[in-house]
Amino acid sequence: MSDISYNEISRNGLWNNNAALVQLLGLCPMLAVTGTVINGLGLGLATMLTLILSNASVSAIRHWVRPEVRVPVFVIIIASIVTAIQLSMNAWLHQLYTVLGIFIPLIVTNCSILGRAEAFASKNPILPSALDGMMMGAGFTAVLVTLGALRELIGKGTLLADAQLLFGHAASSWTMVVIPDYRGFLLAILPPGAFIGLGLIIAVKNIIDKRREARRAVATQPTAATA
Repeated sequence: MSDISYNEISRNGLWNNNAALVQLLGLCPMLAVTGTVINGLGLGLATMLTLILSNASVSAIRHWVRPEVRVPVFVIIIASIVTAIQLSMNAWLHQLYTVLGIFIPLIVTNCSILGRAEAFASKNPILPSALDGMMMGAGFTAVLVTLGALRELIGKGTLLADAQLLFGHAASSWTMVVIPDYRGFLLAILPPGAFIGLGLIIAVKNIIDKRREARRAVATQPTAATA
């Protein structure tokens, strides 16, 4: 195992090496389905589960897979996991599955999943590999939910619309009307609005990182010697 700590794995997945904000991976489904919080959360959870299971599986077989065939083997593992998740969603969350459509099977093509399998899981034990998958998935899900909330709020004036698609009929009353009598802003729920929203989120992250670096630089400056 490498010297990377669990804290570092968590920080990398959630912030420092966030798949959506830093690596800019998985943009196609992110921009396509984040019209609402629930759509983003549903796709994010499916992606996170794929990352956890694929990382753990790749780590478990890393000593038995020859380097020449490791990538095809990893792709087969990821495709099998995504197929199982797709069939499960079709069976138990059919309406949400219908809304997300082709973007559930397209999780297989998400470069961040194969990238984590190759860069981390194939070189580390099962537990840190599963944690890496969970943190990378959680960071990706957080961006999906944030972008979905931003677009839904500006586009429709609501939050948690259609929560029953993910949480069942009991969640039908969870919809929050934040802006009453709001006619909506169409641009926010169209693809251009997704690009603008993601750009704003990335800009906020960059501002926070620059301020943290500035504070760190000030803190590490040697204090002037007193006369």
